[in-house]
Amino acid sequence: MLTIAKGANMGLMFLLELGVLFAAGYWGFTLNAGWLIKVVAGLGAPAVFIAVWALFGAGGGVNATFPATGIWRALLEIVWFGGGATLLYAAGLATPAAVFGALFVLNAVLRLIWKQA
Repeated sequence: MLTIAKGANMGLMFLLELGVLFAAGYWGFTLNAGWLIKVVAGLGAPAVFIAVWALFGAGGGVNATFPATGIWRALLEIVWFGGGATLLYAAGLATPAAVFGALFVLNAVLRLIWKQA
């Protein structure tokens, strides 16, 4: 049973990672600006998040170019997932932003308890 819960928690982390990219794109495309700015922000924001994750956090740091570990990994995750929640809030989605943030905290606490990536 615990093995299933641990697997589900890692699945949740993957979904949260995708959620950050969705939030960044959604925020960009819903800006109160001209269409060119919306397109640049809607495609550029997820690209920035992808680049940061690839450089420092991919695969729990194993697949990253410059793996972040320890406190740096914790800060990376707080900025990454917190950024997703913040962008949802900035796009006018306060309740989904709060749910997203709460799911990240739950996921992070369980990963610490279960010594997961």
